[in-house]
Amino acid sequence: MKISVGILAGSRAQGLNCAKVKAGNRMNISKLIEELDGMGDVLISAAKKEDYEDLCGTVMEDSSLLKGLYNVISASGEDHIFVCGSDMPGISGKLVEYMSEFICSDYDCYCLTDESRIQPLCAIYSKAMLPLIEEAMRTGDHKLMNLLRKARVKYISLEYTCFGREILTNTVIRKPKKKTFPQAVFCVSGFKNSGKTFLITRLINEFIAEGYSVGVIKHDGHRYEMDRKGTDTYEFLRAGARQTAIFAAEQFSLNFRETASDARMLNFFSECGVVVIEGLKNSPYPKIEMTGSGGESVCDPKTLICIAAERDPRQINQIPVFDRDDIRGIFSCVKKYFRLGEK
Repeated sequence: MKISVGILAGSRAQGLNCAKVKAGNRMNISKLIEELDGMGDVLISAAKKEDYEDLCGTVMEDSSLLKGLYNVISASGEDHIFVCGSDMPGISGKLVEYMSEFICSDYDCYCLTDESRIQPLCAIYSKAMLPLIEEAMRTGDHKLMNLLRKARVKYISLEYTCFGREILTNTVIRKPKKKTFPQAVFCVSGFKNSGKTFLITRLINEFIAEGYSVGVIKHDGHRYEMDRKGTDTYEFLRAGARQTAIFAAEQFSLNFRETASDARMLNFFSECGVVVIEGLKNSPYPKIEMTGSGGESVCDPKTLICIAAERDPRQINQIPVFDRDDIRGIFSCVKKYFRLGEK
């Protein structure tokens, strides 16, 4: 299938024009054009058209990222266009060919994901996205993640492809990050089978869609076995090893046979913006409580962010109560509680 290529060249970092930063002896954007030129027409959208008129491809001016996306999709001579940022010279034609194999009538956007991050600037868009983009520009909502929420999106996990993470490498040298700590730590508590796991997975999706990295800690009130019988690590623990580890190219797991606490667990999650703990209903952490059909709350009301009720949601002692299926409402309540997104 023939598709066009759109490059959004308006990004800057540390005062640098990302498109003109050199990867080796070539500018980022030149390398991208050379790699993707064989896919179809190359369309470039940038803040200043004259900066790129010496490059092959059609150049347009934009005033924002969303406007740039609209420019390249509307100008494409094909029904679908691969769109990327100008600061990702590792993207290859083979990656685009692989992503294009997912194109079908069920979706309007095919977006690459890397671990917990969605990559809206490594995606294939169809012209069916144009009305949604026009609406977003009309209402002033320029967040690409909000746009994706309204679209039929097929998420393509990089983890399950033959491509390495280097294809998404940004060549701009950034300042070292300071040590970070979670912006929000809260529990989702309730009795067994009350729907905690369902709510947590949905909240993970919401946080990731807004660019947060999420960690989850599960508290088990009983003894558990993380390793399966018959595995090497299981045998190591049985033999008396205090700690075991297993790792591969893209993941690793640690198993400690020793006393732990929630505070110690949080030390492993310092790079997560949000940490959710399943359980610990008697802890002092802020929490969402899942209540059953009886609607009775058992948590200390002073620790409650809100209640997710199975039926007949109504406010209890000034505590917000939501239907457990009102994920957006619960998510907004958590954001407001921790003042996430506020400047």
